[in-house]
Amino acid sequence: MRFMHLRSLSSLAAILVLASCSSLRSPIVPGAVPKDHGRIGAGEGPAWKDGSLYFTDGNHINRMGPDGKTTVFRHNASNGLLFDREGRLVACESGLRRVTRTEKGGSITVLADRFRGKRFNTPNDLCMDSKGRIYFTDPRYGSREGMEIYSPPGIKTSFVSKPIEGVYRINRQAKLPDELCAFAYDTPNVTRILCDGAERPNGILITPDDRFLYIADNNNNTHGGSRKLLRYTLDENGDVKSGTRKVIFDWKDGRGPDGMKMDAAGRIYVAAGTNKATEYETNHFKAGCYILSPSGRLIDFIPTAPDECCNCAFGGKDGKTLFITSGGYLWSVPLK
Repeated sequence: MRFMHLRSLSSLAAILVLASCSSLRSPIVPGAVPKDHGRIGAGEGPAWKDGSLYFTDGNHINRMGPDGKTTVFRHNASNGLLFDREGRLVACESGLRRVTRTEKGGSITVLADRFRGKRFNTPNDLCMDSKGRIYFTDPRYGSREGMEIYSPPGIKTSFVSKPIEGVYRINRQAKLPDELCAFAYDTPNVTRILCDGAERPNGILITPDDRFLYIADNNNNTHGGSRKLLRYTLDENGDVKSGTRKVIFDWKDGRGPDGMKMDAAGRIYVAAGTNKATEYETNHFKAGCYILSPSGRLIDFIPTAPDECCNCAFGGKDGKTLFITSGGYLWSVPLK
């Protein structure tokens, strides 16, 4: 499969946005062909460490070693992954509704599983700032049964208590409650930094200077749901500045953004789109990796044949290979 020219996307708006982009060029090696590593259980959360790629499938974490063979690294864990500064694997475990760290000896440390005594919805994806603090999203897809975190009646926009699908930060040390959300607090080392503004926060990344936080607002599988990439400005404490929410890209009625990563030049690689229209989504935006500028201009597009394109990560010997998980398949693309 070769790269599609952007005009193969049926969204005229996307073409016009690409035409306006001149400051950042495509990072894809000219003539490169995506490599299909097969259907090896690559569903979500790719993360690279010491010559191996880790990714999630169902309720376990897989590891593809330097020899290309895939083995199960850990059971009962799923979704977003990252390695911290000490080389330990941090995971969002949606099924167990927690964020954990796998120690080098193999033991499991629970970093966060509750907020004010209430269990999280289903932690989905995560990122880390320059201070080593972990930010994660907590949406709920599928059944709404068993959700425990609700807004107090009368807070924010409604007098009706509603479930919160928020964004949280795991602090290295506890701090005083912040005032951004009227009902935000630490418990004891977790701060909620976003309690509204995103219908269903999914993918997340923070810029290297800790100034901006990007959220994939992905309310797919519903009519009229949000499918937007959002950007927020952070203050020096890592809290969201009020009034800084900005939509930088909108997949409109297509399949919205999922996981994403940022390269050293500031380009954002977003897994999104679908090749087959569904009851809730058109296929105007095809499945693949959308490469955007920091302000949301479309630079290039890497298509993937299977639905759903869920996440991506940088790896390889020089860190210039982009790995993409899509429909259980793993793809890799060389970058400049």
